[in-house]
Amino acid sequence: MTEIAASDFRPSQRHIRLDTILRLRWLAVLGQLAAIFIVAQGLEFDVEIVPCVSIIALSAALNLALQTVSNPLQRLEPMQAAGLLALNIVELAGLLFFTGGLQNPFSFLFLAPVLISATALPARFTFGLGVLAVACASVLVFFHLPLPWDSDDPLVLPPIYLVGVWLSIVLAIGVTSLYSFQVTEEARKLADALAATELVLTREQHLTQLDGLAAAAAHELGTPLATIFLISRELEKTVKDANFAADLKTLREQTQRCRDILSKITQLSAEGAPFDRMKLSELIEEVVAPHRDFGVDIKVRIAVAIVAEPVGSRNPAILYGVGNIVENAVDFARTTVEVNAWWNNDMIEIVISDDGPGIPPDILKRIGEPYLSRRRTRDEGGGLGLGVFIARTLLERTGAKVSFTNRTFPDHGAVVQITWPRERFEAIETFEETIG
Repeated sequence: MTEIAASDFRPSQRHIRLDTILRLRWLAVLGQLAAIFIVAQGLEFDVEIVPCVSIIALSAALNLALQTVSNPLQRLEPMQAAGLLALNIVELAGLLFFTGGLQNPFSFLFLAPVLISATALPARFTFGLGVLAVACASVLVFFHLPLPWDSDDPLVLPPIYLVGVWLSIVLAIGVTSLYSFQVTEEARKLADALAATELVLTREQHLTQLDGLAAAAAHELGTPLATIFLISRELEKTVKDANFAADLKTLREQTQRCRDILSKITQLSAEGAPFDRMKLSELIEEVVAPHRDFGVDIKVRIAVAIVAEPVGSRNPAILYGVGNIVENAVDFARTTVEVNAWWNNDMIEIVISDDGPGIPPDILKRIGEPYLSRRRTRDEGGGLGLGVFIARTLLERTGAKVSFTNRTFPDHGAVVQITWPRERFEAIETFEETIG
């Protein structure tokens, strides 16, 4: 079976484009200016305009400098992106200091940079930004200028209310950031795992295309070999020197041998050749054969049925998917792996079981998720935890239903059941239909 290693596929690192952060910063600048204008001119409240506008002007100047010096399309390293998000938090804290601290309803904007980090940066940077936001909010509880309000009727909020606002900001940062991080991480892992699945299936397809390449090579080489054969035969008739005649005879015989070999390759690679379609028992034997030499007894049982045995295409997705599950069973088995198959007019079922320790309960509930691994491999190497995910994905794309259970006590070991509607199994033809 074709395997995917960590060196072939690695989870993508997360980077934010500079343009993305600059757009967010410009949006913040415009929003802050609009808020100050509305409060000062529309509501006619007393606002510390000069220091607030100064902070906003510094933020705008930094944006202009970054757009001028750097390429907005470049992808920032996580440290650089986290630095800019931290600067957003500090700028917001400065504006809130002059506009009432946590009494200002815009204090909940501390959430924004932390949420952006949770969806795009590693966890350690998100944690650091969360700590910075909480620290700034904590300082603003005790140190801030009065909230812009009607001077004739000043607003005085009780300390317990400010503590409640601070606590709500802390909880919101923690809960929403954790939720966003988990959702984004799961989506990223799924995308990476699906990309790895396509890579594996493409490799398997390349293997199945070798017979077509062999047929093409045989066709192209047939003409020059025929020419060599004819010329050598004519020369053999006209040359009288015995040594040359013997050499020409050898050349003719070897040329004919090459033609015979190419003829066999062409026959095996032709459409409708025996290996293009295979019985279910032949499919199982092809999958099991590579794993018989690892000290584990593999028992194959094909149920005898009145109905004719199913015949399907030699599909790469099925071969890889079933083969990967058999390989897992061999890896975990103590002495024996059983592969049982049966069918009727409607269904086809393959059951693969082993006498190993079984699937741990915590993994059994999540089996088939990407990057889920607790595997003891034959070479003691570490994997990506993608094997079962890829196998299950490929098999389900062919119409199969895959389920994982453990044997009933006192027996022990894992059991994998693969079932197809018979009509779907026998109708699978091409690689394109499998991935379509």
